[in-house]
Amino acid sequence: MKKLPIGIQDFRKIREGNYLYIDKTQQIHKLISEGNYYFLSRPRRFGKSLTLNTIKEVFKGEKTLFKDLWIENNWDWSQTNPVIHIHFEAMGYRDIGLENAIHTFIREQAEIHEIFLKNEGITKKFQELLAKIHTKYGRQVVVIIDEYDKPLIDYLDDIPQAKAHQQILKSFYSTFKSSDEHIRLLMITGVSRFSRVSIFSDLNNLLDISQNYSYPDIVGYTQAELDHYFSDRMALAATANNLSLDALRDKIKLWYNGYTWDGKTAIYNPFSILCYFTDYQFMNHWFKTGTPTFLIKLLKDRMLYDFGEMIVGQTFSDSYDIENLDTVPLLFQTGYLTVKHVDNEFGLITLDYPNKEVKDSMLAYLIGAFRYRANSESAPLVLQISQAFVRNNIEKVISILTTLFADIPHQIFIAKKEAYYHSIVHLIFTYMGQFIDSEVSVSHGRIDSVVKTATHIYILEFKLDASAEIAFAQIVQKNYAAKYRHLDKEIAGIGINFDSELKTIDDWKIETL
Repeated sequence: MKKLPIGIQDFRKIREGNYLYIDKTQQIHKLISEGNYYFLSRPRRFGKSLTLNTIKEVFKGEKTLFKDLWIENNWDWSQTNPVIHIHFEAMGYRDIGLENAIHTFIREQAEIHEIFLKNEGITKKFQELLAKIHTKYGRQVVVIIDEYDKPLIDYLDDIPQAKAHQQILKSFYSTFKSSDEHIRLLMITGVSRFSRVSIFSDLNNLLDISQNYSYPDIVGYTQAELDHYFSDRMALAATANNLSLDALRDKIKLWYNGYTWDGKTAIYNPFSILCYFTDYQFMNHWFKTGTPTFLIKLLKDRMLYDFGEMIVGQTFSDSYDIENLDTVPLLFQTGYLTVKHVDNEFGLITLDYPNKEVKDSMLAYLIGAFRYRANSESAPLVLQISQAFVRNNIEKVISILTTLFADIPHQIFIAKKEAYYHSIVHLIFTYMGQFIDSEVSVSHGRIDSVVKTATHIYILEFKLDASAEIAFAQIVQKNYAAKYRHLDKEIAGIGINFDSELKTIDDWKIETL
């Protein structure tokens, strides 16, 4: 078996080091043969950098690196182009400032190509660089830009600095429109899709393939690729997890599949897959590599927590702007929500969590944030509630629920008591649904929650500053148990009242229905 290239984004290193490479060269061939100006947005660790690195080696004419890959016999290797690879993460702009970092990069490129530059400003200097490289080699330049948005998203908690970087980048990217005659290919990638006006206003010939139906699998792994390239490891993983191959495939799909950008082509997170096949443990690999601190804080401040099956318009992701960050595009572009269905007739898109890994992790982080505690402290408590339900230990359920509310600062809870109360209840039971059959619709006027175990159906109704008796009476009066009568299980109603002043459950009642 070939080695797994975890964290390796260098195509040459993967090929020369005998690491596993999932052949994406047919998609890359289509991309570089059919167009010249592209933009691609994908979440972190999805293979954007590797894709750019592969494109670089194609244009450098490194045919030996592509032995036995699709493109080997489908490309004219005698035609090469000079390549400028811009990687903002490696520029060091945090230390010397973005403008100085770009000036330094341009100067270094001029030295590499032994070119003397006369101009001083970023725009004119880069235009001069492109023109002189074109003249020197007699071939147009390929420009690939990795993490174009890093200087912006690193400062979303410092809007003045982010706006300053925005203007510098806008000026820099304006270079390409006036340098069209010198450019063979421009490929820009990043996590976010900032509005075209704010960054790429002059690049009106830039084709955004982020949700383009022609390139849904240019990064990430499809099911066919997983079955083909990981077949040897699938057998080992099945044995390690004591599962049949079909059962293992279903479980891997549940955990790591589910990303789509066209509503049709399901994609696996490549980083999570590579990590899983290292130790065959189902864990939250991708999420924990970059805790979304800013995002979680934003969601908590806005009291947002319910993201399941959101219906949005087809232009929803075009409204990403530094000064007015829209939560839904932010969640989508960073990989916490994905397209589940596209209704072209009405122009609607359904968004949802892509898979168990992301949903588990996000819910755990949100519960921790709303409780003002670490997510690592909240997750075990929710698991204990699930366990208590399975064991029909309702007193334990009530005790843990009380604990989950205890740490919220009193003045903060009182200020938004209704919102805080509903957010915690919703998040707890939604998270439980990952481990035990739990339905929750706290904010929609239906049954607050239903928990199903092997022996029982528990119907829960919550009240704030009322009484457990009133909560239980609602279960009876509205005959919530009716839809579960056909199940051969005992049905119990649980009325729970929460005292906002004491910030605790002060009364609860359970009876068989």
